[in-house]
Amino acid sequence: MGPVRPWARVYVGCTVLAALVCAAPVPGAPACWWALALLAALHAGCEQIPRGRAVGDRAPEDMGTFFPVLLAAAFLLPPPAAALVPLPGALLVRVAERPSWLRRAWRAAQLSLAVWAASRVHGALGGRDAVVGPRFPYALLTAGAAVVAFCLVLTALDAGILALAERVPARGRGPLPERTREVGAAWRGLFLRSLAPVAVQGLAGLMMAVLWRSPYGPAAALLVLLPMYVSCWVFAQYHRERAAHQATIRALVQAVDIKDGYTRGHSERVGEASVMIARELGMDAERIEVLRFAGILHDVGKLGVPTRLLRKDGPLTPEERRIIELHPEYGHEMVRGIGFLGEARSAILHHHERLDGSGYPYGLVGAQIPEFARVVAVADAFDAMTSTRSYRRARPVEAALTELERCAGAQFDPAMVHALARALARHGWHPVVTADEARGNVPPRAAPRPGEPAGPRRGGGGA
Repeated sequence: MGPVRPWARVYVGCTVLAALVCAAPVPGAPACWWALALLAALHAGCEQIPRGRAVGDRAPEDMGTFFPVLLAAAFLLPPPAAALVPLPGALLVRVAERPSWLRRAWRAAQLSLAVWAASRVHGALGGRDAVVGPRFPYALLTAGAAVVAFCLVLTALDAGILALAERVPARGRGPLPERTREVGAAWRGLFLRSLAPVAVQGLAGLMMAVLWRSPYGPAAALLVLLPMYVSCWVFAQYHRERAAHQATIRALVQAVDIKDGYTRGHSERVGEASVMIARELGMDAERIEVLRFAGILHDVGKLGVPTRLLRKDGPLTPEERRIIELHPEYGHEMVRGIGFLGEARSAILHHHERLDGSGYPYGLVGAQIPEFARVVAVADAFDAMTSTRSYRRARPVEAALTELERCAGAQFDPAMVHALARALARHGWHPVVTADEARGNVPPRAAPRPGEPAGPRRGGGGA
């Protein structure tokens, strides 16, 4: 939820009122206060345990709400009682953004309505009778239907508050049907992303309910919580670490783009082309991710090159060219201590080496050049040729591939060139628009930029 706008406050108020109506006790309903109190205390306790914060724009601040207890309540209790279970935990949880009272009320009402809907669906299908026994697979079917209802309510309410608090639909300036489709697509995305993790936690909630109704009683049901909680904590830490990696990469790339805006977007496109080559070579997912980092960071050493050389209008002197050709070593030194980059560090150092030994910085030959460096060299040259530069327009993809094949064996690894050609034939090439293209800044007969070759002779992507 972003800055709370007036209509968002109205929406929250209506959601709270709906939750209060759903949680109102039904006259004549059987009392289950001890079970309600125990489940509410368990959920509140789980919400109060710190689980670590993530770093990054897209990462959650913590592990999120712990759903197994809430879903167990939906499987065990009547809807009005189940709707009360999330209230203590949601109202007591720590909230960083202001107004904290409104955000707590929103989360409490949202969870209350979602649990109420899940319990309603589960009970209507006879799920509470199926839990006693239990009767499989019918118990799984009723629990699955309850989980879907839970996710539908959560995502529908989330979509509404995002639209009102952050004005998501207002970004679309087209006709109403187009904006409606945009909102619908955003809602479907929220629903599909939440369904799988909630379903996993729903299985844990079902296990709790089955054990709760077994001769072993609630004490046995509590045993489900510990392994589930630990697994969720590990999952959250993985996303926290991944978000930190992404933030580190993003900061380095932004620094390079600010210093050398001439090739803005080049790093991301080299990372994309490197991933295409890696997939054709059959690399596993972990190595592909590291190779993407290598492509994105291959020119990070430009941060160590004087800006006046990167932006010089006239020809470079031999001494200035030698300084620019130090950027792979600068880059390697900059990322030496970043452990998660792994093989990417060698690609940053050696992506300007050539198979015939005429490259730099060390003049490695053939298989002496690391595999990642050979991949990035081809991706770097390909993007340099297919991107619009100030001294020439972009070459067609076919012409760039022809040039790469001509230089294969001397400058580039033929296996990498052929892998890129196969990937492009299958998927095509849809890169981000370059800064020069966006501005239309492409003089018809401009001189080559200092330190930036017109073709792939010195590693393709430039000095």
